[in-house]
Amino acid sequence: MTGQLGIVAIGRNEGERLRLCLESLQGLEARVVYVDSGSTDGSVTLARQMGAEVVELDMNYPFTAARARNAGFAALEAEGLPEFIQFVDGDCALVPGWTDAAIVEMLNNRGLGVVTGWRAEIHADATAYNAMCHHEWRRPAGPITACGGDMMVRVDAFEQAGGFNPTVIAAEDDEFCLRIAQAGFKLIRLPFEMTRHDANIQRFAQWWQRSIRNGHGFAQLGNIHPHHLRRERQRVYFFAILLPLIFLVGLTTSFWISSLVIAAYIGSYMRGYQGLLSDGVSRQMAPKIAILLTLSKFPNLIGMIKYHLRKLRGTDMQIIEYK
Repeated sequence: MTGQLGIVAIGRNEGERLRLCLESLQGLEARVVYVDSGSTDGSVTLARQMGAEVVELDMNYPFTAARARNAGFAALEAEGLPEFIQFVDGDCALVPGWTDAAIVEMLNNRGLGVVTGWRAEIHADATAYNAMCHHEWRRPAGPITACGGDMMVRVDAFEQAGGFNPTVIAAEDDEFCLRIAQAGFKLIRLPFEMTRHDANIQRFAQWWQRSIRNGHGFAQLGNIHPHHLRRERQRVYFFAILLPLIFLVGLTTSFWISSLVIAAYIGSYMRGYQGLLSDGVSRQMAPKIAILLTLSKFPNLIGMIKYHLRKLRGTDMQIIEYK
């Protein structure tokens, strides 16, 4: 499959995770481009030592994963584009055999624009935050609307969609996938392991910041694609705005009103808990993740407000980091 595949890895201060990522790419018959977003941990030197072609983004412009992926595509284009590009985040390692399986699927179905697989956390049981990420990644195989940043993309589809939107700082992969579909291509998730991810979320503050980032993505995509992630935004409005307001009204009028609000949060927790158990999450982790899912609406709201304030002020959409 020589010449069919190019690989674009992106990162910022990923350290050991980047080394594992680049090691997983060695031996593949593909050009490897690593795009760095202002790392200060020696990532650029490491990537060069491991044989990757390195692109360092201009620090005078806001960093985004979308901008980095576009820069990787441009670097491949300069010496002749392959037929397919595997995008991978610098905190992920490709699973052996994945690229061959994805290319076969692409060759067998010319209408496919994006092929993705399963991402798994390498330390899923270390913390509830990691376990929550692992659960997020494990979605059913088959036709999909959108996926995460680890994906194989047909170059023709990338070009027709216009690449990634560099102004989208979170859920940029969703936004890209929606335009791939608008360009007339299909997207699919194969029932194969694709990447091993290292979220490395050890503290509540990291999870909170990541949830703010998610909320920013909900709002920004709502502005670009109003129908996408609508339910997620509605849940935030309901659990982080409406119910707290009703609770406060109940404190000044009727205790029962406030009690019903508390019951609504408990009901949300129980639905989340039962759903997690049905999805195969352990009884040890399910209660912790269910609590996080219930709480997440509040940092999500902060992220949504942050986006709208940035948009109102006309300021750049700066990345929100949690590592």
